[in-house]
Amino acid sequence: MKKAILSAVMLAPVALMAQSDFTIKGKVAGLNAPAKAYLAYGNKIADSASLVNGAFEFKGSIPSITQASIRVKHNDMPPADPKKRVPADALNFYLEPAVINIIAADSIKNAKITGSKVNEDNAKLKAALKPVDDKVAVLMKEYNSYTQEQKKDEEFMKPFMAKYDAATGEATPIYKKFAEGNRDSFIGLMAFRSSLGYEFDPSVADAEFKKFAANVRSTALGKNIESSIEGAKKTQIGTMVADFTQNDPDGKPVKLSDFKGKYVLVDFWASWCSPCRQENPNVVDAFNKFKDKNFTVLGVSLDGGNTRTTKEAWLKAVEADKLTWTHVSDLKGWDNEVSKGFGVQSIPFSFLVDPNGKIVAKNLRGKALHDKLSELLDKKSK
Repeated sequence: MKKAILSAVMLAPVALMAQSDFTIKGKVAGLNAPAKAYLAYGNKIADSASLVNGAFEFKGSIPSITQASIRVKHNDMPPADPKKRVPADALNFYLEPAVINIIAADSIKNAKITGSKVNEDNAKLKAALKPVDDKVAVLMKEYNSYTQEQKKDEEFMKPFMAKYDAATGEATPIYKKFAEGNRDSFIGLMAFRSSLGYEFDPSVADAEFKKFAANVRSTALGKNIESSIEGAKKTQIGTMVADFTQNDPDGKPVKLSDFKGKYVLVDFWASWCSPCRQENPNVVDAFNKFKDKNFTVLGVSLDGGNTRTTKEAWLKAVEADKLTWTHVSDLKGWDNEVSKGFGVQSIPFSFLVDPNGKIVAKNLRGKALHDKLSELLDKKSK
């Protein structure tokens, strides 16, 4: 709720990895043509099959374990009310190189999966997390009952956010315990990533990551975690920041080192990121308050690419939010080269660089940003 979090990208296949075969043998009792099953992964429908006596089969190759779904369309009748959305009969699961059996009595969403260690491990983790998920579901029902005005009122939302943070925080020890007991498991690695959160000590995380089996670390998820750990090392407070270059909206290259001698807030955001847009007025206030005291902001946008937003959307948001500082982007979305280099896993994400290029603060929000800038700049201006 507080951040836009990279999730699907973490599990995206790595194109250069060797392909491995999979087979899915499915059955939804009682269904025949025109009933049809659709297999989707990699952000697209990969295959489809008609059901014969309830049975269907998919075969293919994948480079790495990845998230997938099967949707079953029971008939070809149009909906009674075209304006009313009918919930799809769908099953989310993990696709791995194996013979995966998916059997259901009536609906694919209620199917039982066998023959897949990854999905069996995932079922165990989901069972362990169920008490937490139940609490969060109740809280989300409460959240959805609020008006838009109430959701925007920080004082009104404080008690709710305290309950929400406490409930979701209960998942961390569950993830940690599962990860420690499943070092040879892809889902164990997923649990490890979830236990880290998005603020972690990279040296501790690196030592724990290396305890996982080599074949698990070599998956797309493992490579992503390794990248995030290396990126976190580059954004630790006290670290000299790595220079980077990216183009502004006019195609002019801009270097971080161009601002040497100033305090610079490097702000990773995107036009489609609601938490970023909500924080923007606070950054604008800080910029206007301290811009004459040797402070500026460098915005790095994660628009474009797999986020399906455009340069126009980026610039429209810059204008609408009155972001009058320098902006850069390569319009590759989550594949932005700068954000990947710093291991950015969620946005908004920012770090504050001092005039010598040292990172002196990280992920300052709201009043904390103003307080830190006042501490650093007001005393220098007196």
